[in-house]
Amino acid sequence: MSRLLQPLEGKLPLANRLVMPPMATQKAAGDGTMSREILDYYDEKSRGGHLGLVIIEHSYVLEQGKYRARQPGVADDSAIPRLAELAGVIHRNGPKTVMQINHSGGAASSEVTGLEVVAPSAVPSPVSLSGETPRPLERDDIAAIVEAFAAAARRVKQAGFDGVEIHAAHGYLLSQFLSPLTNLRTDEYGGDLAGRIRMHLEVIAAVRAAVGEEFPVLLRLGASDYLEGGTTVEDGVAAAIEFEKAGVDLVDVSGGHCSYLRPGHTEQGYFAELSRAIREAVSIPVMLTGGITDPLVAERLLAEGAADLIGVGRAILKDSGWAGHAVRMLGHDDG
Repeated sequence: MSRLLQPLEGKLPLANRLVMPPMATQKAAGDGTMSREILDYYDEKSRGGHLGLVIIEHSYVLEQGKYRARQPGVADDSAIPRLAELAGVIHRNGPKTVMQINHSGGAASSEVTGLEVVAPSAVPSPVSLSGETPRPLERDDIAAIVEAFAAAARRVKQAGFDGVEIHAAHGYLLSQFLSPLTNLRTDEYGGDLAGRIRMHLEVIAAVRAAVGEEFPVLLRLGASDYLEGGTTVEDGVAAAIEFEKAGVDLVDVSGGHCSYLRPGHTEQGYFAELSRAIREAVSIPVMLTGGITDPLVAERLLAEGAADLIGVGRAILKDSGWAGHAVRMLGHDDG
């Protein structure tokens, strides 16, 4: 049993494996601190004791990596008091909570950050808000970003969260390094898969050093771009194997440059082919998200071995009581 799943063990077969995944709310204050609005939002969503885990939306590790104007930030120690308040709100409602940390790289906008847009190569990100051509990162730039991830993870731990998630999906910076569509580098950070995940491994190592061996480190992996010339399922599996070796405790499976949608697919659990392939290749837990709205489908995907945890985002966004309805429908609620 992993360090993450141990505290989620319980009597409810679905509830202890049901996760509210990170979903951008755009409710933070302009300087990235947690506003009262965002605290109230997560208070409402985490009530009831029917979620095993709440993952907080992607929060920037450096101002240059900020994606939108009201995105939360973990780029400075001044954020810690409000982060601690948020962790406390969720803990009082029962669930464990993890904060997702991110740098948007070439998906950022100079209009939002007031800073130069940077990326692995001078290729606009498919999820860019501005379409700007970024400046390729130098080695010193990469080292500074790696350190920023580590410092952000330290703040997350200091604030009382139960773990930290490294965002390496949805066309953001680490996803840009993984994909041959946006990584055209010829140095040690490009080329074959080993080169394209070099920065991931450096981030994982730095984060682990910052938080210690017992603090759970998750990674949201854009396991396939589903775009011609992009990453494949095989790339996602190979990367996940290396991330487990590097010390990641859980792989949270999603899309790469296709973001959180799979082109041409609307069935519930549309990333299941990715999560199932990765789960067969690693020994750490695997989480699946992707359009899951029916509790019966969630339970079936778990029973079929598609994942160890199920992330339900849009349904909970629409109905804060969804998790409670789900466990009652399936007869798992003792209340």
